[in-house]
Amino acid sequence: MIQQSGLTLAYLGDAYYEFAIRDYLIQKGYTKVNELHQYAIKFTSATGQAKIIQKLLESELSESETDTFKRGRNANSTHKPKNAELTIYRAATGFECLIGHLYLDGQVERLNELIQKSIEIIEELQDNS
Repeated sequence: MIQQSGLTLAYLGDAYYEFAIRDYLIQKGYTKVNELHQYAIKFTSATGQAKIIQKLLESELSESETDTFKRGRNANSTHKPKNAELTIYRAATGFECLIGHLYLDGQVERLNELIQKSIEIIEELQDNS
């Protein structure tokens, strides 16, 4: 695999994760576009992704995966987040970097496992609020 920058991996990871969440929501039976969008935001916002990665870092990630997350989190971006604090935005970027890396590395089973775990984390947080 060609070595990609953390931000390039995050760019790809963002798209893959967004698609996976949209597919999941449609499979659950949501069909109205506005409703789909409102539910998707809970999973795909920087805040949601930061909460996911915080939980994943506690016990789910290997050392290599943690290193990949940190590579994305620490990447220098000229983009200024509009709707999130910088630390939250960087954590989300790290999460997306990990997703992109797993995809490009062909680790589809692990990728799907982490996406499923991400869904469970957000749904658990929603149930507890």
